[in-house]
Amino acid sequence: MTELRVRHASPADLDAVLDFWRTSAEGTSVSDDRAGVARLVERDPEALLLAERDGVLVGTLIAGWDGWRASLYRLAVLERARRTGVATALLGAAEDRFVAAGARRADAMVLVRNELARHAWAAAGYAPQEEWRRWVKPLAPAAQGHGAGH
Repeated sequence: MTELRVRHASPADLDAVLDFWRTSAEGTSVSDDRAGVARLVERDPEALLLAERDGVLVGTLIAGWDGWRASLYRLAVLERARRTGVATALLGAAEDRFVAAGARRADAMVLVRNELARHAWAAAGYAPQEEWRRWVKPLAPAAQGHGAGH
C-alpha cells in the first residue's frame, strides 16, 4: 500500500469533494453544494482536510475551528480504503490543528443511525455526550428540503 497524504482542500477540489460525498458519506447536509463548500474553503482554508493515496481521494474531514469550539464534520472514507488508517490520519491532522490553536475539546457530529461511524468514533476515543442534544433551525428556504445536516 502506498503512502497516505493528508492536505487541505483548495477551490480546485470542490467538485471532487462533492462527488466523493455522494458515494462515500452517510447522509446529506444543507451545505452539500458547491457554494457551501466554497464558502468553507474561502473562510477557513485549513478546515477541509483531504486524504489521498496515489492521487485518489480516499477520505475527507471538516475540522472547523471558530476560536471557541473545535468541531468535526463529514468524516468519510472510500469504502475500499476503510480500516487502512485513513480516518486515523485525518483525525490526527484535525486534532493537531485544534491543539495548536488552543482548543480544549473536539466535538464530532455523528448520525445516530450510522452504526459503522459510531464504532469508528468510539475507537478514536470519542464518546457521546448524552446531556446535550442538537437543536437546529433552517435559515434558508433550500435547507427546508434537506435532512438536519452535519
